[in-house]
Amino acid sequence: MKTLVIAPHPDDETLGCGGTLLRRRKEGAETGWLIVTGMSPQAGYSADQVATRKAEIDRVASTLGFADVFQLGLAPARLDEVPLSDVIAQLASVFRKFEPNEILLPHPGDAHTDHLVVFRAAAACTKWFRYPSVRRVLTYETPSETDFGIDPTSCFAPNTFVDIGDLIDAKIELMKIYESEIGVFPFPRSEEAIRALAMVRGALAGFRAAEAFQLLRDRS
Repeated sequence: MKTLVIAPHPDDETLGCGGTLLRRRKEGAETGWLIVTGMSPQAGYSADQVATRKAEIDRVASTLGFADVFQLGLAPARLDEVPLSDVIAQLASVFRKFEPNEILLPHPGDAHTDHLVVFRAAAACTKWFRYPSVRRVLTYETPSETDFGIDPTSCFAPNTFVDIGDLIDAKIELMKIYESEIGVFPFPRSEEAIRALAMVRGALAGFRAAEAFQLLRDRS
């Protein structure tokens, strides 16, 4: 099994499916991380911010044990200014190189437009006759984005749950690496909120804690 998580921004992978990624590694899967945007001086970030984020990415990658980390470095919060065909081409290159079996994507109903662009670009890379390695496609929920999407026609509808009962503490510790992204409850990316969401998703599936996904395609 080769699992590729696609994150519009670093931290989306941990918030949405950090526990699942930890579990996939325990199960012996080969995991990859595709980060679409990145901080840079050209995008208006200071040298300190760029260095801090690089250190965070390195720590998360090491902790999760990714076989490959791909960074496209596109400007955050400006993906809708990039031709979609260009984003598709860059994602397609990663798909051809990594040849994933399972894809974990942001949900298209998320409030952040970067998430929608990434979903649309990745969706173009899941056609079986062009990317035959892809067997399963799921979207994850990102606290502070999925829960703030208010389009009633594209709400997150979880139908797949991964047991992370023995990994929820590790997920929270992983999220703490992104120190600037954590806030005080009731902030959606607080420790209490992350744990509470995992417990609610667990209750839906009979687990102590879980991560929820919307399964879009499964070619078993």
